[in-house]
Amino acid sequence: MRIGWLSTGRDQAACNLLADVVARAQQDDLPLDIAAVFCDREPGEAPESDRLLDLVERLGFPLVTLSSAASWKAAQALGVDRTAWRGEYHQGVMDLLMPYRLGLLVMAGYMLIASPAMCRRFAILNLHPALPDGPTGTWKEVIWRLLEEEAAETGAMVHLATAELDRGPVISFVRFSLRGDDWDPLWAQFRAKRTTMSVAEIAAAEGEDEPLFAEIRRRGEAREIPLLYQTLRQFSEGHLNTSRGAVFADATRLPLDLTEPVEGEVARR
Repeated sequence: MRIGWLSTGRDQAACNLLADVVARAQQDDLPLDIAAVFCDREPGEAPESDRLLDLVERLGFPLVTLSSAASWKAAQALGVDRTAWRGEYHQGVMDLLMPYRLGLLVMAGYMLIASPAMCRRFAILNLHPALPDGPTGTWKEVIWRLLEEEAAETGAMVHLATAELDRGPVISFVRFSLRGDDWDPLWAQFRAKRTTMSVAEIAAAEGEDEPLFAEIRRRGEAREIPLLYQTLRQFSEGHLNTSRGAVFADATRLPLDLTEPVEGEVARR
């Protein structure tokens, strides 16, 4: 399975995601075929993305770039709306990626919404920090919603990117409990605050430093890279395949519950 890696390179986490997945594959002697890395920022456009581009060069992967910022600026000058521009821009991306004969694309810190045509042309994996039936939105929005609902568990999922944000067909997931001895004191503190403040007020006052919020983020983040890696492993070992933008499994039904191998990775590290 020839993999295309899509990233904006917005922050250090984008570099960590690529480096960690590659390191895990090397450690497991897994033939993970990253055939091209695409970044929607050009060299020199931002220090953060330049670090990603330097990493790609060090790893020896083919690099493809096309500035989304420059493209959008030019489209605005011509009066093109965002939806039409998205389609035109991603047609350009597809044209650039075509020579690499990619079977699978991975959104790894890619900050754009792929066009419907691109979603039909490729199977595009996206990592979302919630269970399949969990909240949509950014990771911060997800966690505050979990606290608002006093959820008993959460997790992360890998799903196919579609025109509907965070709601494409789910390929795999990991789940973990938010109850038990480690969690009970944090919930007790949070509930005490809720006697005088709303969740929105707590968020405004404490933000990411709120202890329960921070612990959910820490444990979720620790499982996101292992989940993506274990999912890509399923493709590399031939257990999952793609056809016309869809993903199918040879011997099981989707989605795959990868909690056991992911927790094994977390425990070892």
